[in-house]
Amino acid sequence: MAILGSIRSRPWLLMGVIALALLAFLVNPDSIDKVFGKNPDVLGKVNGEKITRGEFDDQLFVLQQQAEQQGQPKTGLEEQAWQLLVQSKLIKQQFEKMGFEMTEDYFWNQLQFDQMFAQQKQFFDEKGNFKTQELKKQIEDMKAASPEGYNQWLKSRKSIEYRLMARQVFANVSAGITTGKKEAEELMKERDQLADIDFVKVDYATYLQKNNIKVTTEDLANYINQHPVMFKADASRNLGIVYFPSKPSAADDAVAQKEINKLFSAGTDASGGTENFQNTKNDSMFVMANSDMPYNNQYVTPNQLPQTIQAQIPSAAIGQTFGPYKEQNFYVVSKLLDKKASDSTLSKHILISYKGAERSTATRTKEQAKKIADSLLAVIKANPAAFANGLKLSDEPNAVERNGSVGWTTPQSQFAPGYLNFLASNAKGSTGLAETEFGYHIINVEDKKAGTMSYKVAHLVKAVKPSDATEAATDKNARRFIQQVQGKSFNDFVNIAKKGNYQFSNPKQAKRFDGQLQGLGTEKDGDILAWAFDKKREKGDTEFFTVDGTGDKIVVYLNGKQDKGTADPESVRDQIETVVKNKLAAKQIVEKIGKSGLDQIAKQFGTTKQSAQVNLLSPSVAGSMEPKVAGAAFGVAKGKLSNPVEGGTGVYVLIKKNETVNKQPGDLKQFTESVTQRNGGMFGQAWLKSLQDNAKIDDYRIEIYNKLGSQQQ
Repeated sequence: MAILGSIRSRPWLLMGVIALALLAFLVNPDSIDKVFGKNPDVLGKVNGEKITRGEFDDQLFVLQQQAEQQGQPKTGLEEQAWQLLVQSKLIKQQFEKMGFEMTEDYFWNQLQFDQMFAQQKQFFDEKGNFKTQELKKQIEDMKAASPEGYNQWLKSRKSIEYRLMARQVFANVSAGITTGKKEAEELMKERDQLADIDFVKVDYATYLQKNNIKVTTEDLANYINQHPVMFKADASRNLGIVYFPSKPSAADDAVAQKEINKLFSAGTDASGGTENFQNTKNDSMFVMANSDMPYNNQYVTPNQLPQTIQAQIPSAAIGQTFGPYKEQNFYVVSKLLDKKASDSTLSKHILISYKGAERSTATRTKEQAKKIADSLLAVIKANPAAFANGLKLSDEPNAVERNGSVGWTTPQSQFAPGYLNFLASNAKGSTGLAETEFGYHIINVEDKKAGTMSYKVAHLVKAVKPSDATEAATDKNARRFIQQVQGKSFNDFVNIAKKGNYQFSNPKQAKRFDGQLQGLGTEKDGDILAWAFDKKREKGDTEFFTVDGTGDKIVVYLNGKQDKGTADPESVRDQIETVVKNKLAAKQIVEKIGKSGLDQIAKQFGTTKQSAQVNLLSPSVAGSMEPKVAGAAFGVAKGKLSNPVEGGTGVYVLIKKNETVNKQPGDLKQFTESVTQRNGGMFGQAWLKSLQDNAKIDDYRIEIYNKLGSQQQ
């Protein structure tokens, strides 16, 4: 099971349909066309090929496994799963159009080149041959012994197939990119030709500081109409959000401080005022009964303690207390209970897992697992050398390759408590059984050595929490606000929020399956998106949400609905307003320039005449890339004044003084190869972008989820 174990230990490798960076240039296809009679098990189509709910669930599961492995949130991954499936379908279609077929022979012949296997030495023998037959046998064995593990392999195989297709497709596409001799000669000429110019630049930013130009919605719309391909839009919503966090008041802070002082030095009500944190004879029970955080019995290093007491702990006496002190929204009193050298332990183990255990794919029952572990332990105790053979039964990924070793650990290591307790309680050379949430571990303590000093510290904690009165005040403010904005315009909504000094955000292109809202990030984000995309929702609607557990309130205003098609001008204002404003400024500048010469223009706009040397292949002008200016430099006659040129950073007027040739090193062959390589990368990106833009992608998710939601109401 070694090779399959390696696959299970790397869930991040399963997430990808295509790991090639070129796919990052694809456009998000989370939109919906108006079609009828949709099957709820078909979430969409890519050029007529279905994306089923089963495929989507499998992809989402893989992403969630990856997130768990990396300690990331497992929520909000639906859109990423969808994107990977769309990309997979597009690549598969191109693969088949090129005349290829994903047969069994093709899969097994190409498997060694996949990213999951290519860099892993354990998949190859001493001669560098891929262990195909060994892998096949392990899969067959797993099919019989572990249906769940086999099912996981099938999911991973589907992802591998897509990656192999992508590899073949990109190899074919890039092989077709060549550079002709004539083209290379012309590009070399452009590289070596130089034009010496005098010019005046009227900088947009400087001009706009002196001339106020407002960009209207119509201005934005005109720009979008001139560049329709750039502004294809998916279904989205423009939302106004006001967040009312239920923060503790000063009075709440004083209450928590009073409580901690009472517990620290006065005495608990349960003891009639006789027992406090200073004189208690049972620190752990006192903390468990009176603290807002549980008692931690482990030894820790100073840097694992609250920063306030880190420097004091090493020289403190057993029983010494610290505080009360405040850490974020907590009042804390700490007591040093014990100190000792923190032993480091080298250990190895065999894991016998069972169905239902953490991260387990085993199908055996807990009782069966215990029986196997007990039997194996008896064999190993009778013959310690049998430990190596027992590793073949371990459910830990790569157990045989790693000899079951978990390396050196300390009591502070992020390990299951049951495992650490065994290490702490057993001497070097011991072998025994421990139970954790992962199953049963047969553990061998290989070595022990003394480490740094560690400390057992009891912390009595009182959280500064909002009182009922504070939460009521937050609720009152939020409800008063939603009443104030009922039926009002979005500008009124924003102004009333600002006047009240409330926390406001405006995600302008929120998509149905984004998972989280920009500027918010609560567990209610998904509910807000579902509300905003409800087909009954109209512009100007408002809604009130309460965050479970915190009591925070959220008021949402639907400011705009963007269906699939051309982007609404206001939804992309942040992206294009500067460009549009520069174009409006350029129009004014050109009109004011008229037929003036360079010196007159410089004086008129308060700037200076400059000189530069430019060429077409690298059109840099005074630090700015300005291809239009370089084109004008070679297009105007020597000594003649050019027309005003609308550049990227300003309006330019120039006079060409001279043209020269600066022959750079490198022969035609070398130059041709470099251009071909560059064009291959550029073509791949453009081709995939074009593939996406021209695909017919039907996304039924919004409509299906709306229907399911209405059926559940």
